Amino acid sequence: MKVLFETFGCSANQASAEIMRGIIKNTGFEFASEEEADLYVCNSCTVKYTTEQKILHKIRTFGERGKDVIVCGCMPEVQLDLILNANPEAYIVGVRSVNGLQEILQKIKSKSPTSFLGKNHDYLPVRLSSQVPEGFLNLPKIRYHDNIHICQISTGCRFSCSYCIVRLARGDLVSFPPEEIIEDVRAAVAEGCSEIWLTSQDDSQYGMDFSKEASYSEIRLPDLLKRIASLPGDFKIRVGMMNPFSIKPILPELVDAFDHPKIYKLLHIPIQSASEGVLKSMNRHYSMADVGKIIADFKVRFPDLTVFTDIIVGFCGETDSDFEKTAAWVQKYKPDKINISKYSPRPGTKAFPLRNLDSRILTARSRDLTEITSRLKLETKNQRIGKTEEVFISKYGKESGVLARTADYKPVVLNEKGLKPGMSAKIQIIEATPGYFIGKLMEIL
Repeated sequence: MKVLFETFGCSANQASAEIMRGIIKNTGFEFASEEEADLYVCNSCTVKYTTEQKILHKIRTFGERGKDVIVCGCMPEVQLDLILNANPEAYIVGVRSVNGLQEILQKIKSKSPTSFLGKNHDYLPVRLSSQVPEGFLNLPKIRYHDNIHICQISTGCRFSCSYCIVRLARGDLVSFPPEEIIEDVRAAVAEGCSEIWLTSQDDSQYGMDFSKEASYSEIRLPDLLKRIASLPGDFKIRVGMMNPFSIKPILPELVDAFDHPKIYKLLHIPIQSASEGVLKSMNRHYSMADVGKIIADFKVRFPDLTVFTDIIVGFCGETDSDFEKTAAWVQKYKPDKINISKYSPRPGTKAFPLRNLDSRILTARSRDLTEITSRLKLETKNQRIGKTEEVFISKYGKESGVLARTADYKPVVLNEKGLKPGMSAKIQIIEATPGYFIGKLMEIL
């Protein structure tokens, strides 16, 4: 039995996807191309309308071909009607029931062999969901990169940004017990993983939901980072996205935790807009002064800090002046990476009934901001040409050589033989491109 498996969306979805791939293989299915597949498994995302439409087209097409379809991820939680309109016989796995995929695969496998030549209409699709998250940690995985382990530390969110459908799909914050996370990371390092990516909807919310009765009730993200970093082994930790409103209560402790040499000096802090008025409409619960203090406090300790951010252009009511504030912020802070999204209204969110801007305005603002970021990409990179730095080998290159990371997570391409993930090296930066540095090997450490 052959399966086409596709996943969409965030790194948390990617973490679930690696577990799903393990489940698919361990249940006796074989991965295949779209043309060869008997079954389509989609780990869905509902953040953007364009992604939603792509997924609906896929599950409709497979159904029309008489193939079985399983839809996992966020869409079933908030757009089940759209899924069933596209394919009434689709099997559904709730976003909090990752290992529920195995039960459905077993049911499909137990059907008559001829069912893969056409639908067995006497067999009713199964729909699995769970109020308690299950199947996120300490399960076999097929990783997208053998040496990179994506560890999800929580699911859901305590806040309600007015544009965000993920909160509706994944529910309130549930932080996973620290001991389960530690064991998950320990096992990954033992399996040869040299990078640990910590992910969730918002890493800095970790532990905010712990009950006072729990033995680990006082644990927050800085404590978790210190415990993970203290594990034996030569590995690096990449901390995922953290919102300004959830960083504020733990800022001093978080900066201290980042001081560990195993933690990349990478701050992924989405601002979404630099206009106070737009932030209020978005229900974001912070000011740009808060953002400025967070970045400043990190940069005092880590001058070469890498900053990623996310920006939504064209949110309801955003004026030219609002957009200009965002563009000015980008030119001042020069983030190393910006995920630019055109506002996409999502059903069920507080912003959905609001009047949208003309799509041409969104396209123009997205283009203008992209042009600004493109101009800035080389400005700070060129300052590091000629410098000698210690790097950690992250993964093999697409064609040859390896991709290494500086202490602040800057990518360096090394066209050298004999290097492999997990090694450290001293290199000299000899060239800068918009996306990465090119380095020359000086010494293997």
